[in-house]
Amino acid sequence: MRGLEVSDFRLQRMIVYDQNFLLCTMPSTPKGTATISPGRGVKIHHVYYWSDCFRDPEMERRHVPVRYDPFDAGTAYAYCRNQWVECHSEYYMVLRGRSEREIMLATEELRKQHRIHSAQKFTRNARALAVVLESVENHEDLLMQRVRDRECAVMRSGDTQRDDRCDTSASPAIAPEKAALPADIVEIYGEF
Repeated sequence: MRGLEVSDFRLQRMIVYDQNFLLCTMPSTPKGTATISPGRGVKIHHVYYWSDCFRDPEMERRHVPVRYDPFDAGTAYAYCRNQWVECHSEYYMVLRGRSEREIMLATEELRKQHRIHSAQKFTRNARALAVVLESVENHEDLLMQRVRDRECAVMRSGDTQRDDRCDTSASPAIAPEKAALPADIVEIYGEF
């Protein structure tokens, strides 16, 4: 019995949940690499990401391994000079904290708008995504996806405290689907 008590805890099997682990488990592009465009950076899923490491003329037009954070569309990583460097999107303030699923829903909304209003070829770019994500007429499916992503973020962070912003029991006068929306998403206007 003593042998089991001593050998039950195996340090060699423990995986530390740190930045290195997260980088190793983040998804990459289908090719696995991206080309560094001069002055623009690397392009991942139609969005350019930039790091100061790309300023070096030797790095221009090189193919580097890339990873992206599926829970933060504003951040990606590129393997530059034997280390992973953090890269930020050209629309970082809009894409920061947006999940891959939310970006996919915004792209579908862009396609839908394009079919209604135009007969030209559909092109997806970061500017069009930013406009849809910032639009006043945020659609219910995007808002609901944002709520789901925030719930998952609490789970990933390991924070076991309750997130009161998503507590629907706090205000019974509000419809449950409206109460589930975080306060920083819904704009509140003054009385007129």
